[in-house]
Amino acid sequence: MASIFELPDELIATLSESFPCRDAQIRALVTLLYPRAAPCRNLIIHGTEATGKSTVTARLLEALSSDITESESLLDYAIIKSAECVTARHLFERTVGSVADALQIEGRGAVGRCETLAALTVEMTKLLKYDQPRGNEWRFVLVFDGIDRQREAPPTLLPALARLAEIIPNLTTIFILTAPSPSLLRVSSTPQLYFPPYTKSEYITILSRAPYTPPSLPNTTAQETADLWTRFAAAVHDALAKPAARTLPGLARACAALWPRFTAPVAAGTHRAREFTKLLVASRAYFQDEAVLEPGITLTSTNTTKTTTIADREVRNKATKDLATLLPPTARLLLIAAYLASHNAPRHDQTVFSTWHSGRRRRGGGGLSQRVSKRSKHRKIARKLLGPGAFVLERMVAIYAATRREWVSGEDGEDQANATVDGDVGMAIATLASLRLLVRVGGAGGTGDTMDRGGKWRVGVGWEVIRGVGRSMGVEVEEWLVE
Repeated sequence: MASIFELPDELIATLSESFPCRDAQIRALVTLLYPRAAPCRNLIIHGTEATGKSTVTARLLEALSSDITESESLLDYAIIKSAECVTARHLFERTVGSVADALQIEGRGAVGRCETLAALTVEMTKLLKYDQPRGNEWRFVLVFDGIDRQREAPPTLLPALARLAEIIPNLTTIFILTAPSPSLLRVSSTPQLYFPPYTKSEYITILSRAPYTPPSLPNTTAQETADLWTRFAAAVHDALAKPAARTLPGLARACAALWPRFTAPVAAGTHRAREFTKLLVASRAYFQDEAVLEPGITLTSTNTTKTTTIADREVRNKATKDLATLLPPTARLLLIAAYLASHNAPRHDQTVFSTWHSGRRRRGGGGLSQRVSKRSKHRKIARKLLGPGAFVLERMVAIYAATRREWVSGEDGEDQANATVDGDVGMAIATLASLRLLVRVGGAGGTGDTMDRGGKWRVGVGWEVIRGVGRSMGVEVEEWLVE
């Protein structure tokens, strides 16, 4: 006896080749949509942005509708994008018009007023239940893409759309959204298909295929270019995936923007394609700052005196978008205090930041150079070049409170009340922690309270950055470091 459960294996293989790393989702979709498999009434497809939900669904439905069996198609579909509908009425009328166009029904393309869910139900019943002379196996798939972001949507929109399949037996409704709630459709046993974010290996697999692969480099073979591209994509993912390229299109744009700069030494003949480490060191500045990925307009001129080099433009962009201009004054002062707490030993705080003995602070360690021991004379590495150490949050706030008046005004004319710790300090600490400029260390990690006085932190910026932040406030940070 022949099985009534069939799957179009050739179609699945074709789609799996077009969409790598989505084989499981494609097979599940075919099973739940193909009329001769196990079609369902309602289906929820969810996942984060740029995971292939809408693209895979559209390509699959297009392939299934073009699969002609016994001189007729077993499936028709219509896709309604909520981003293109400004009101609920617009969504209802767009739905009726799209279904009529998909069924090629004359006279139904021009839709009248359809303002309520009841009117939508009546129109859909006329189109799909009574006006179509199709066979018993024929089904219609109605897709609502981004329905969770529909503007001016009534609270009963999704449950009412899910009930359409109970009135129209040959209808399958698909809801594409980001994160469904447990009682989204208020209907039991609704299958859900999850499109997870791509992993690093999946990103590299996708970027290693057309149309993302670049042309061959000069003086190199196609295989050497492919190997270099694979390692380059992995490096871009590790450096820029979280801050600047969290999705597949963003990562592809980042790779396309950095690839000419990364392979410039290969094109010039100074490096070979196999010398990946040397190429990475030569272009490390591009991986440390995502400013080069920001779009802009580049002016070129034939006159050499007016030509602006890429390095000059990047220096200007970096100068206008560094931390000195992006952070508020309180956050900058706290960042300097955190750097000093990470690189100065706690035993020097009383000498450097206290005014109890002489009424003024003794920068650079004060008189420590006169009492320096013989062992410290052999230190050859500057303190600012060493790695940051952990400090207690209370110590950083104490350094901030002790130095704020001098750093802000440069003189003792400011009121003592303005130097106290207020609510802006807590907000600035939370901002620095969210930007990973301050990193929580210890057993609690990032789960503890941000304002815990005993929590241990470590500064997340280097000397070059902190020197620019300090000079923007008129502070020479080097004077406050104890060598």
